[in-house]
Amino acid sequence: MNALLADEPADAADEPHHDAVARAIALLVERRDDPPDLATLAAEAGLHPHHFQRVFSRWVGISPKRFAQYLRLDHARRLLSVQASLLDAALDTGLSGPSRLHDLFVTCEAMIPGDWKARGAGLVIRWGVQSSPFGRCIVGVTDRGVCWFSFVTGDEGAAVAEFAGEWPGAELVRDQAATATVVARMFAPVGQRPPLPVLLRGTNFQVKVWEALLSIPAGMVASYGDIAIAIDRPSASRAVGGAVGSNPVSVLIPCHRVIRASGILHNYRWGPTKKQALLAWEAGLTGAEAA
Repeated sequence: MNALLADEPADAADEPHHDAVARAIALLVERRDDPPDLATLAAEAGLHPHHFQRVFSRWVGISPKRFAQYLRLDHARRLLSVQASLLDAALDTGLSGPSRLHDLFVTCEAMIPGDWKARGAGLVIRWGVQSSPFGRCIVGVTDRGVCWFSFVTGDEGAAVAEFAGEWPGAELVRDQAATATVVARMFAPVGQRPPLPVLLRGTNFQVKVWEALLSIPAGMVASYGDIAIAIDRPSASRAVGGAVGSNPVSVLIPCHRVIRASGILHNYRWGPTKKQALLAWEAGLTGAEAA
């Protein structure tokens, strides 16, 4: 049996309080300029405030109040200014650091040119539409690793068609159980995340950029210029932006950790609020200091 799919944990969507946490995250993001208090969030979830706080903290890694602090726009700007030296060290170490990929729970394999040009010929991709704490998502997984992860923010059919269009030569098999396992592992509570392999399909330049994204530690951000310098293409910030935007395995390959040098969170495929939520979640997981 594929090790990626074996010994699967409980499906995140089946956890009794998963939806309550997802709704709370959405509400905190929506009202980030005037965040609701604990009592309001608990009432929305139908739970006692103390119980809700424990449930939220288990899933997200921090309290709702702390999460709201990480949602502030100036948090990302502050990360760029005060953690520059730490980021430089992380990017310099890159994928050669012995603990880097272990820390990020991701192992990475790029397709060889022949496989890349075949656009999935000979591959069986199990896919499904799942729920996550940050909204609906489409997941594709092969025996070699996760090859697709995207959020669904509009028409689900169009999102599925986009996924299928990227792999015209592959055999696509709808498999809700297998993809639920992947999502459960991606968004499991702190301390319950086994490593996940990722299979990347892209040009040499794109893969180089995506590998550099893996070098940005969770809880930190980098600018497009930082990534360009890290891959020894300092004048290629615009091309880096294109590669970041075409990342096929979002979240696992953390394109959300790249922001403009000004600290602005635009240019995320699913909108700046989702990007803010992901950054806040990771900041909570790593214990980063809130702005």
